[in-house]
Amino acid sequence: MLDGITLHQLQCFEAVVSEGSFQAAADKLRRAQPTVSAAVKNLEAQLQLTLLDRSGYRVTLTEAGRSFLERTRVFLHEMQRLRDHAAQLAMGEESELHVVIGDVSPLPQTLALLRRFFDGCPGTKLHLHFEAVSGPWERLFDGEADLIFHYIEKSDPRYEFIDLFPTKVIPVVAPGFLRFPITKSITPEQMRDYVQCVIRDTARHSEPRSYYLIEGAQSWTVTDQLMKKELIVQGMGWGHMPRYMIEQELRDKTLLPISGKHFRGGQVELVAARRRDSPHGPIANRLWHYIAEEIEQMIPGAG
Repeated sequence: MLDGITLHQLQCFEAVVSEGSFQAAADKLRRAQPTVSAAVKNLEAQLQLTLLDRSGYRVTLTEAGRSFLERTRVFLHEMQRLRDHAAQLAMGEESELHVVIGDVSPLPQTLALLRRFFDGCPGTKLHLHFEAVSGPWERLFDGEADLIFHYIEKSDPRYEFIDLFPTKVIPVVAPGFLRFPITKSITPEQMRDYVQCVIRDTARHSEPRSYYLIEGAQSWTVTDQLMKKELIVQGMGWGHMPRYMIEQELRDKTLLPISGKHFRGGQVELVAARRRDSPHGPIANRLWHYIAEEIEQMIPGAG
């Protein structure tokens, strides 16, 4: 490193600042607190600069420390990119890929997309997983998925994503399910006495989430959208469904929309997503570019 400065010293310095204390930095880096403290002191000695003001309850940056931190973070980011690139070069073609399909993704189109790609990759085994609500995100960030087809929080910088297509979600009931006429003014209070069907969140350690749930209403949870649709068709409950899954039932009037002033439904922006901060092998990268090209042809301007 430069004049004896080590990567370890820079990592300790950045961690102390980002975490707010030497102990928190040690916990983050899985090092002993005295080791982190010594690394930062040695860094300051080699630089002949005081980077941290230790006089208060919490350590703070000096003016010199603030300037040095900016360059340190740029350097550490570039080091991580270099590591990722080296990991990609060392990978070779993957023997297997793990792909998660979320509960609102249209299966025929998604599976057709994957089939066309993997027909040309006979040496790579595809592991398909089906997850609901926050399950796909958890699989991705737990390192158990290379790619997910789902909706995401697009402002989260950990994601790299390709826009696929929007999916409308609408509230529906079976004919005769309600004891009052269907109008545009149905309220949540009116629906509270009716069983609501919801998809079970498949996340294992994240806080469970639910959407469109009426507080205080009885709800039944199901594992997938097809089972949910069948329960609603059979008049065993009501719920919100992706429109593409119920087009025929809407035409046949075996399902009736109750969208209106208080039940507006929604729109889900489906994407293909992967982690920006992880290295990806050659097959994963080929799949990524293949999806982008296919979507560009289907929807000009997408991707």
